[in-house]
This record gives sequence, structure tokens and C-alpha cells, in this order.
Amino acid sequence: MLAALNNILFLDIETVSQYATWEEVPEEWKELWGLKAAYLIRNKEEETFETIYNRAAIYAEFGKIVCISCGIIHGNGESKKLVLKSFTGHNEKELLQQFTDMLRRWATDNHKYLCAHNGKEFDFPYLCRRLIINGLSIPPLLHISGKKPWEIAHLDTMELWKFGDYKNYTSLNLLAHTLGIPTPKDDMDGKMVGEVYWKENNLERIATYCQKDVVTAAQVYLRFNGESLIKPELIEIK
Repeated sequence: MLAALNNILFLDIETVSQYATWEEVPEEWKELWGLKAAYLIRNKEEETFETIYNRAAIYAEFGKIVCISCGIIHGNGESKKLVLKSFTGHNEKELLQQFTDMLRRWATDNHKYLCAHNGKEFDFPYLCRRLIINGLSIPPLLHISGKKPWEIAHLDTMELWKFGDYKNYTSLNLLAHTLGIPTPKDDMDGKMVGEVYWKENNLERIATYCQKDVVTAAQVYLRFNGESLIKPELIEIK
């Protein structure tokens, strides 16, 4: 699927567990997590429901979104720039409302697209599930129910790299390095998001990390389409 570069919103989300520690999880939720965790730790004697609770963040039923970073390309050629904006907060419902309000204002026609790395398996469905859980409506651009495959305006850099090979999983970092795309040195990785949130209460640090993934996804998409990369000095944060 080809899309005009200026009509693509690149995004990435960061998620954490609903509770800071296993001890804080209500009993009924411990039971439900136990059913999920039993499948995750099968044949792993060293693991327990408690030790893998940090993995709750990747499941929409047990996690929540604390950051959504977006990027839109303006202009074209060597002078094109990428404008970034992040939505962060402890109140997930407010964060999601701000993001969806922006998305509705931006996607005023049928030529807009969303793009994320592994977005079809993670970011897009996670957003929709958390919107429903918070009692919010799903914006048309995210909603895929009843649409034909060619009507869904979702781009996924990992899917594009698969070229039909459904066995393949390639991380964004590996893909960027494979394509010779410079990636900034991070002071954290995805596994540290929960700790940075619950122990440091540092949403700004999480947003910075999230924005770097948005930049990398946008640069990867540009390489896929034979376009020049965006120069670091032309990346702007709003």
C-alpha cells in the first residue's frame, strides 16, 4: 500500500502494568493473571505468576498506556521535516481522549494512514482495547470492524519487511541497523519502561524514548520507499 508521506501519522505507544507491584494487585485480578500466566510460564520452573507480572504491561486487559508519541512528515525532498508530539499522563482516559481528539481533527478525509512497527499486532489493537475499557469511542481511522482489507489504512513496517514471510519477526532496532539507519543511543530500553514509570515517575524520559522509536519507524518507511532520510536538524518536537 503506497501512501503520500504527508498523509501518514507514525506512532508508538508505551505501556505499563496496572499496578506497581504484585502485592498491590487485587485478589480477583491475581486469579485472572494466574490463568494467563500459567500459559506463559509452562515448562519454566524458575518462573512464578509474581516474577513475570512485569509482562502484564503488554496485555491490554492487565496493562495501561502511559505514552503515545506521534510524528507527521511535512514537505518533501531533502528539506522535509518530521514534527513530533507526545501524549503522556497517569490518567489513561484523559491521555486517550487527547490523542483521539487530535486524530479526528487530523484525519478529516479518506487519504490518511497510521504507521507503526508491529502496529497491526500491538499498537493499533492495544489502543482500541484500552479505548473500549475506558468507555471511549474508537476513531474511524483506528476502527477496522466491517472494513475490507484494502479499506484499512494501517501500515506496519514489520509487516512490510516480512514480504509475506509470516514466520519472521524483526525488531525495529535490528531493522534500522540492517538498513543503515542511524539510531540514537538510548538510556533505556522497552523492558525498563515499567520501572521508569513506577519507580522514577518519569514520564518525560519515557516520552523521549517513545519519540525515538517514532523517528526510527518513519526513517525505515522512507527507506522502503526510496526516499531520503530526514536530517536530525529537521526533527521538531511540539
